Amino acid sequence: MASRRGAVDRGHSGTGQAHGDQPAARHGARAGTTLREPHRVLSRAAWSSRAASRLLLGQLIETFAPSGPVVLGIDDTIERRRGKRIAAKGIYRDPVRSSHGHFVKASGLRWISPMLLAPVPWAGRVWALPFLTALAPSERYCRVRGLRHKKLTDWARQLVVQARRWLPGRDIVVVGNSGFAALELLAAVGRHKVTSITRLRLDAALYNPAPPRLPGTNGRPRTKGARLPNLSEVLASPGAVWQRITVPGWYGEGERSVEICTATAVWRHGGMPVVPIRWVLIRDPQQRFDPPPCWWTPQISSCGSEVP
Repeated sequence: MASRRGAVDRGHSGTGQAHGDQPAARHGARAGTTLREPHRVLSRAAWSSRAASRLLLGQLIETFAPSGPVVLGIDDTIERRRGKRIAAKGIYRDPVRSSHGHFVKASGLRWISPMLLAPVPWAGRVWALPFLTALAPSERYCRVRGLRHKKLTDWARQLVVQARRWLPGRDIVVVGNSGFAALELLAAVGRHKVTSITRLRLDAALYNPAPPRLPGTNGRPRTKGARLPNLSEVLASPGAVWQRITVPGWYGEGERSVEICTATAVWRHGGMPVVPIRWVLIRDPQQRFDPPPCWWTPQISSCGSEVP
């Protein structure tokens, strides 16, 4: 017994019990290894987390999204950690405990992750399946160490472009919250043929596209046309054209009938890139939620007919 127990403790195959942990020992004996060997691989072996993420994404795509557009969600989360040795932590807004009129702070590490959004047959709904995660250190951490601080949208751009490189032949649609409605981010991923969907402010500056430049015109080319009404004005306008559609699987409640109003425009802000968009206003005929505006870039038309 002593020799078998020693063999198990040293990480070799054996049938003995390790420190009285009978279930663990039996599992190790059946698997032909012990529970220490996975830790040894992670702590000593040379391996690439990026390569592992690529393999994981490939398996997820093959299983849940073998054809059609690849829909990715992107979001950040706070891991609540304290202590002197947690150097990259920062103070952030707690999205769970905060509300529109109440601001709650949380200390911890901020992680950002792209996720494959795909229907899971046995769950009966769409699951978010993470395949790559990056730590977004706080601004204070970077300042103390003399590093360039990257905003959350910078990390998002890198992760989305990485996913595009891994999926060169597929249409990609990225869905994010209002925190990712940044012109620099949207213009950058648009150059890589990635369609973005997120929430847009009701007072965003929207314009008609720039008119054709006439021959012999001096000066810089125009980047925008006439200013369009704010989305808040469109929402209250009696002349707005609304179309009723049925959305399946509305937050686990089954089908939900909503009304949409949509058009195209260019979104522009001084000193920022000009991004062509299709905006969509959504309202509930039963008035059970406030109308959140959404928009996406014109490339979505190549992925389906979600909006006419």
